[in-house]
Amino acid sequence: MDDVGPALDSTEDLLDAAVAGALRETGATVAMLYLLPPGESTLRLAVLAGVPAEIADPWLRVPMSAPVPVSDSVKDRHLVWLGSQEELARRYPRTALVLPYRFALAAAPLVDGVEALGGLVLLWPGSHPAQLTPQERAAVHGCCRDATRVLHEARERNRPVDAGTAPRVLPPVTAPPADRTEAVAAADFVGRLPGGCCTLDMHGRITFLTETGAELVGGRVKDLVGTLPWESLRWMADPLFEDQYRGAMISREQMSFVALRPPDQWLSFRLYPDASGISVYITPVSGPHAPALPTATGAAASPSAPGRAVALYHLMHLAATLTEAVGIQDVVGLISEQLVPAFRIQALAVLTAAEGRLRVEGHRGFSDALMECFEGAPLTSPAPVAHVLTTGVPAFYRTFDEFRRAFAPATLQEGLVAWAFLPLFASGRPVGTLVLGYERTRPFEPEERALLTSIAGLIAQALDRARLYDTKEQLAHSLQAHLLPHTLPRIAGLDVAARYLPATRGMGIGGDFYDVIPLDATTAAAAIGDVQGHNVKAAALMGQVRTAVHASAGAPPAEVLARTNRLLADLDPDLFTSCLYVHLDLAGHRALLATAGHPPPLLRHPGGDTEVLRLPPGLLLGIDRDARYPTTEIPLPPGATLALYTDGLVEVPGTDLDESTAALARRFTRSGGRPMDAVADSLVRYAKDVTPGSDDIALLLIKALESEPT
Repeated sequence: MDDVGPALDSTEDLLDAAVAGALRETGATVAMLYLLPPGESTLRLAVLAGVPAEIADPWLRVPMSAPVPVSDSVKDRHLVWLGSQEELARRYPRTALVLPYRFALAAAPLVDGVEALGGLVLLWPGSHPAQLTPQERAAVHGCCRDATRVLHEARERNRPVDAGTAPRVLPPVTAPPADRTEAVAAADFVGRLPGGCCTLDMHGRITFLTETGAELVGGRVKDLVGTLPWESLRWMADPLFEDQYRGAMISREQMSFVALRPPDQWLSFRLYPDASGISVYITPVSGPHAPALPTATGAAASPSAPGRAVALYHLMHLAATLTEAVGIQDVVGLISEQLVPAFRIQALAVLTAAEGRLRVEGHRGFSDALMECFEGAPLTSPAPVAHVLTTGVPAFYRTFDEFRRAFAPATLQEGLVAWAFLPLFASGRPVGTLVLGYERTRPFEPEERALLTSIAGLIAQALDRARLYDTKEQLAHSLQAHLLPHTLPRIAGLDVAARYLPATRGMGIGGDFYDVIPLDATTAAAAIGDVQGHNVKAAALMGQVRTAVHASAGAPPAEVLARTNRLLADLDPDLFTSCLYVHLDLAGHRALLATAGHPPPLLRHPGGDTEVLRLPPGLLLGIDRDARYPTTEIPLPPGATLALYTDGLVEVPGTDLDESTAALARRFTRSGGRPMDAVADSLVRYAKDVTPGSDDIALLLIKALESEPT
């Protein structure tokens, strides 16, 4: 292998080949390859095969915290298999809600050592057996290894693969084109059939239509070829027509339905999908029949807006996603990620109302300078951003001239022409304003206005819930801050640093704690612990444990833990606690340690090697009132560093704990020679990359010095 390596597009070609190979070797019909950029917590769709990009729009970005198959697969480092629609609905109700079709799904992680690089999603028709065969399972894992190898080698060459702003869509594998004689013969064949025939490409556009088919649907061949039928035929504007196409493309199963072409012609549609599109056979149906689809008499969708089925699809996805958002920034992030691509919006801003003024919570596509004009705007302002909130009536401006006539001070901003200002109300109370900007004129038909107003209602409810969550979160952080040391004491002969990182989900409060306690001129103590649970009760018990340890500090480590254990046993809190206590003898350059079921500390020797200290085990605090805790003595010469941590720093689903601890030790070794604060930041960043973030993290670093640090 040469030092130069392939060009970037060659690396992308290899990745595309891995995805194409996944379809070929597993028999799957749809493939989606996600990448997880270093330091980020959102999967990005990089390669798509088997369906058009617009079907995958809601899944372009998947937060690692989202309860969907691919994120769970990457977090837990194992294959997720869903063999039926019922199993999908049971385990992933949000996904089942927005994809109510028959298909089987596998999601598998791309893991390089202990680092997650992304994930692979494969779909099979609903007729697939309930279980993967051993050969299919092996093929899935093999394709993941191929993709991981490509990504690893690209990073080794310092040319990592970027997911880009939109996924690369692989072309379908189709049969070679027929010669003219075969094409004419095929056209003659379908022309003799008693019904009408047409073909749709992957995007739903009509690519071929017989004269009989055109007559049956009420159009002309020359007018319909190249169009979407639900846009070019007024009576097909009902979103369920488009939904049938979408279902056939995703499930790859034959679908059929009966529909009424006004005023009284019933038609039967049979859809036969494959990787390149759908063949449709249309026949008239005589006599009254209960239709699978209702009579469609609405107007055709606006060409500037997505089809109604697409819009409803995105709306359902947004509604389901917003139910899982917690804080205001989560809501803003989800809105930005989904609304902008799904509804062809060029700019978006979310503002909330508080104390008579508006506050910009987030924006995309607008400049910071424009947002400064919105920030702090009084609700009494005549500007649309505030006026719609005081009146409760949305404002839509199809052109900039309309905007300027309604609001004289308006000036053309960001090259945006059309604007929508939507008031956000929840339970009759004003929450804020949603601002949308478009680069081109926008008709804002009544249907689209109703859709955007519905979206505003969903967003308002989500923001209202998020505001309550943020209030509780602030309270939790305040409580946690008062229970942990505000600052670490300065101790001559030691360089210390500590970090606390709450779990990414939940109340943001837990039972992890740490402490550094000066005892006299030549001795000090350190402790770290983890109370079971992530709630106020755990935090309260943590405060009691920390106080008990602090009160006993100075006694031998075994006695400190024994006293604390007796206290917890007497309290009978129904929660167990791990704890590690260290007595530091600075004059004797040694340390005495005892553990109560806590993860083993790391000792980096002055020469740079790191040792995992396997201490004699002791029971968790609070289990047995008479438990004993053996003490271990180790040398702690100048230059030696202890790392004390809670299990959130090393627990990686699907990875042996000893392996994760060894990986942390290697990382600790490489950080030698740096200040403790820098080392602590490095280890926390490492934990964010390799752990799911579902547990709190506490970290305490203690380095022995020759003299007091300056």
